[in-house]
Amino acid sequence: MSLKTKKISVLFVCTGNICRSPTAEGVFRHMVENAGLGKLIHVDSAGTIAFHIGESPDPRSQKVAKNRGIDLGNLRARQLHKDDFEIFDFLIALDRSHLKILEDQVPENCSAVLRLLLDYDPKSTIEDVPDPYYGDLRGFDDVLNLIEKASAGLLKELHKISSRF
Repeated sequence: MSLKTKKISVLFVCTGNICRSPTAEGVFRHMVENAGLGKLIHVDSAGTIAFHIGESPDPRSQKVAKNRGIDLGNLRARQLHKDDFEIFDFLIALDRSHLKILEDQVPENCSAVLRLLLDYDPKSTIEDVPDPYYGDLRGFDDVLNLIEKASAGLLKELHKISSRF
């Protein structure tokens, strides 16, 4: 894989960028920083819709993340932009509907990797990180568990493909 920038760049994508994708961004950034790779890996998130632009992550997402030492409070929702396909090396969808949107929007000759987050957890028996928005706090905690396991696998994958680590 040829990298477009000095850093490997990863974008997590969900619907509104207030629950799943900012949680993935926060969890993965936390793992990257703890591994001492913050100068080598850039992490961001976006939504497929513009409804929540500028909003903070859902308070329930923030609460379950904070309980594990991850602060999402400074994140703000943004919409996926066509330039993201050129800026990011990995566009990671939180469910199959998001992956389909990415596949439908990908420009010709794009070298970015488009994948589902749970593809990076070989033990996962599901493909989609469920949307916790209409549920209770337990659903947000379950989502965080899924994201943590898959994010660990993603970090291992980045180790494999880059000689910089």
